[in-house]
Amino acid sequence: MEASILNAVLWMSGTIVSFCLMAIGARELSGEINSSQVMLVRSVVGFAVVTMVIVATGKLSDIRSQKIKLHGIRNLFHFMGQYGWLLGIAALPLAEVFALEFTVPLWTAVIACLWLGEPLNQRKLLSIFLGLIGVVIILKPTADIFDASAFIVLGAAICYAISHTSTKALASTESPVTILFYMCSIQMPMSLLLNLNGWVSPDSTQWFWLVIIGVTALTAHFCITKAMQTAEASVVVILDFLRLPAIGIVGAIAYGEDIDFALFVGALVMLAGNLVAIVKLKRIKKRHRNVV
Repeated sequence: MEASILNAVLWMSGTIVSFCLMAIGARELSGEINSSQVMLVRSVVGFAVVTMVIVATGKLSDIRSQKIKLHGIRNLFHFMGQYGWLLGIAALPLAEVFALEFTVPLWTAVIACLWLGEPLNQRKLLSIFLGLIGVVIILKPTADIFDASAFIVLGAAICYAISHTSTKALASTESPVTILFYMCSIQMPMSLLLNLNGWVSPDSTQWFWLVIIGVTALTAHFCITKAMQTAEASVVVILDFLRLPAIGIVGAIAYGEDIDFALFVGALVMLAGNLVAIVKLKRIKKRHRNVV
């Protein structure tokens, strides 16, 4: 295995563990601590950690930005996406929430086409098509699956897609630390406003899970960013799909949720879409090298 692939596997393992712990924390707190309070603590923990990193590295210039408006748009939709995701974690099986969340790349491709002018070529359309088929297989649409909670999570996925597209627009001039700093500093007052009259004093166990969510929200972003730096984005996307079976196993062990065979079939269809795109891309590169 190439060193870059091995490093990507290690970093994506950290991403998967982070997302699974975040989901467990949200499930443990559901019905006890409201979602806006969870997001407030997450923002406070994230702001403290990112600020310490900036001070420790002496990169105070990372606080400066010429794109405050775009940061505001990104974090408004990220905030709504995170809020919907937390509501879904409390109401739906964990695997279903993660499956719906995996529609984010599909919406991102469409929104990036409309907003950034990125072309929807045949390769992207094939990936989108197989991705949607995979989600349909996992969810096995019936009358009872299309409830309010499923639509909330789907709406959260669309909000995440807008947030991701905004991040792509910011990435040309802003560092990851800058983006994380503004994520925490903008979302912290937003969640504070929602908690002015509804704060619940957490006990020690609840504080534990709140801190876990705050820390893993950062480590998930950090690990996936490091994975992107060490391997091709397509490889990282494939590894990220392993979150589906991973969270399915977590839900079965921790909460007695059924492990549906369709979950793994759907995940494989999603992987196939990405593999087809990668193979096609490699063939194009190989032909180009042969011509040269």
